[in-house]
Amino acid sequence: MHNLRRHLLLASFVFIALLLAPAASRAEPGSPVSGVVRDSSGGVLPGAKVLLLTGEHTTARSTVTSEDGRFSFDNVAAGRYVLVVSFPGFAERRVALAAGAASSASMDVQLDPTPVEAEVTVTATAGTAQDRASVAQQVNVIQATDIWERTKTVVAQAVLEEPGVNLLRTSPTMAGIYVRGLTGNKVNVFVDGVRYSNAAARGGVNTFLDLIEPTNLQAVEVLRGPNSAQYGSDAIGGSVQFLAQVPSLSAGDRPVWSGTYGLRATSADRSGGGNFSAGYAARSFGMFASGAVRHISNIRPGQGIDSHAAVTRFLGVRSDELMDSRLPDTSFTQYGGTLKANWTPSAQDQLVFSYTRGQQDGGKRYDQLLGGDGNLIADLRNLMLDFAYVKYNRADVGFFDQLTATYSFNTQREERVNQGGNGNPRNTITHEYERTTVPGFQVRGSGRAGDRQEFLVGAEYYPEGIEAPSFGVNPVTNVSSVRRGRVPDGATYASTGLYAQDSFDVVPGRLRVQGGVRYSHARYRSSASDSPIVNGKPLWPDDALDTSNVTFRAGVVAAPKEGWTLRASVSRGFRAPHITDLGTLGLTGSGYTVSADEVEGRGATVGSAAGATAISTGLPVEPAGPETSYQFEGGVGYHSRRFSTDASVFVNTVYDNIAYQALILPPGAVGSTLGDQTITAQGPTGVVYVPAAANPVLVRTNFGDARIRGLEHTMDVRLTSRLSAGTVLTVLHAEDLATGLAPNIEGGTPGPDFYVKVRYAHPTGRYWVEPILHLVGRQDRLSTLDLEDRRTGATRTRSNIKNFFYNGATVHGWVTPGPDGVPGNADDRLALT
Repeated sequence: MHNLRRHLLLASFVFIALLLAPAASRAEPGSPVSGVVRDSSGGVLPGAKVLLLTGEHTTARSTVTSEDGRFSFDNVAAGRYVLVVSFPGFAERRVALAAGAASSASMDVQLDPTPVEAEVTVTATAGTAQDRASVAQQVNVIQATDIWERTKTVVAQAVLEEPGVNLLRTSPTMAGIYVRGLTGNKVNVFVDGVRYSNAAARGGVNTFLDLIEPTNLQAVEVLRGPNSAQYGSDAIGGSVQFLAQVPSLSAGDRPVWSGTYGLRATSADRSGGGNFSAGYAARSFGMFASGAVRHISNIRPGQGIDSHAAVTRFLGVRSDELMDSRLPDTSFTQYGGTLKANWTPSAQDQLVFSYTRGQQDGGKRYDQLLGGDGNLIADLRNLMLDFAYVKYNRADVGFFDQLTATYSFNTQREERVNQGGNGNPRNTITHEYERTTVPGFQVRGSGRAGDRQEFLVGAEYYPEGIEAPSFGVNPVTNVSSVRRGRVPDGATYASTGLYAQDSFDVVPGRLRVQGGVRYSHARYRSSASDSPIVNGKPLWPDDALDTSNVTFRAGVVAAPKEGWTLRASVSRGFRAPHITDLGTLGLTGSGYTVSADEVEGRGATVGSAAGATAISTGLPVEPAGPETSYQFEGGVGYHSRRFSTDASVFVNTVYDNIAYQALILPPGAVGSTLGDQTITAQGPTGVVYVPAAANPVLVRTNFGDARIRGLEHTMDVRLTSRLSAGTVLTVLHAEDLATGLAPNIEGGTPGPDFYVKVRYAHPTGRYWVEPILHLVGRQDRLSTLDLEDRRTGATRTRSNIKNFFYNGATVHGWVTPGPDGVPGNADDRLALT
């Protein structure tokens, strides 16, 4: 408590200092911004489209270049902006500028047929446009052309070919993004600066991540490393920021209509889809509507063989001997649309409205079906997203150059239908509906104190509520009964944050220091009064948690010579336990998980591992508490017109890691229940099993500390005006500080990842060719959680094998009666034999 008070005093001091520092220097009056757009040969480009965006990703101005390639904006309010320049046949260029600074008086912008490395980030400091080379932390900026080329199926594929990030997919519909070896609820997600992830998020993949429509994005930014000082809880590994397309404005007095469309198809999953957009642009008002639809059919793996299929796991049979070469239950349909409007009534004001609706139909958890556990039912029904916000941005307000207020509304809902038992058709069919609703409130302001110092302060509040009714159906009697869902119905969660950031040019253009501090608070409540009464008692007790923390980050960027950049930073991350951590009871991606309240008073202890070999640690099962992290990072980069390279090393230590561990119960647990599941087996060390999952029952708890070390490197060479080449390397090493073994971090740790790319682009920009070599190193450091995972270690017991043989395999027609002609007894045989 003493340390927390000290941190709070420090945070208060920073807030007061940043608010008072600029008191003597108000925002400067509007100033002109002008320049010339040229091609790579130096020729001017008349008719190029030029947008001036605020750091909040709103459209401030729009124009086209004149016959001599010039553009100009008059009376631009002081602040940092992004200049976006585009011309048919050339790659889009984004340049950061500071209105009111001498450097913005006139600038040359060069366009190239081939994409150049992105230069601007608007999320490294929230709502502030900056050159990537001027920020202390590493940021991936993925541009619209790269997003289009990479996202064959889902939006998470946008991070392919990037350093420090990896793709995680547990089923065709769902995905997660690793940032420096961490994923799921250790990486938070924002859309247009509004929090998208919520406290009901699961530990591995983000169920609703892929409802973000890739064809509607202008950029994706990934902040690598702990970023809780800015973006709050969950940014232990980093933060993923999606930036949507913005409406344009007309450069003249006449309104302009525009439209685009796109079609695509792939052969591996026989998918096809299309997208469209229509825009209206007047001088001070712009809007657009977009829509997309795609259908993904069953995927065909390499050589038509799934080496992790249930028939291989339990029967030792190659998948193509019993299954089709196109994997069953891997198809789905996705569709959605966006409506967005931007009103700029004056040079100082922008008002933005955005509404997005997305939906997935027909999805299934293939890893719980024939892709892993062999179950018969694992449906993902009616995944739906409604995401809206209203954002008001005003320039020159009191101390601030820019002040922004945002109200948002985010609803994510799904229904999961499952039947366990390795394909037992008589097992209970569970229905778990969940709907999480999150209104959000944000306000932040940015400004300058003199010519060298920039500051930002902000606050946010996200109250959440979840509806989670559940019932089970007996398929034999067709009788349904109320049951406890994955999380308590009616549970609430609220997160609050106050933050401040500052950067100071010690030597302008040569040495910059940056820092930030944040106070975060989380509040969880679930009430027994919201529970149905079953057998005379509620299905869950009252539960509550309040936790808070102060986080920081600090860094320095030096440019000793032209083109060279040196970086060093230290940051502290924080993650408050979620509804998922505190209240989960049921089937998850890692197995069947119980909450602390479910085993209270039963002598339950935490296992030493996540698998069957776990022994009791003697630690009682208790509700999870917060986890924190410290990261130290250093890097060097060199950038020129023809050659660029960048290397970073980091060490990120996660303390009180919230991990999955095996549940240990006293002897004699067989026959008792956990939730609606009856314990069917118990190992000699006390691990227990239920029909819903093949691996031991798990608990989520703070268990040990973990350290992740990493190396990231990129190199890009422009060989000619048409030909370029590049490499991307990511190497990670994770260990438990107590044992030196791989830590039980959900999702595991990706192996070494290396890309080699060569790209040829025709001078007209009409076509390009890019062969890519992707090499992935073997990952032989697997945690006990990885070894139990149905698609990684894929362990199995005699009971699992028996269950699948007499249930799942029999239902699919792969088992025939033996000589006695009676199914379901000891002389049954596999039809192949």
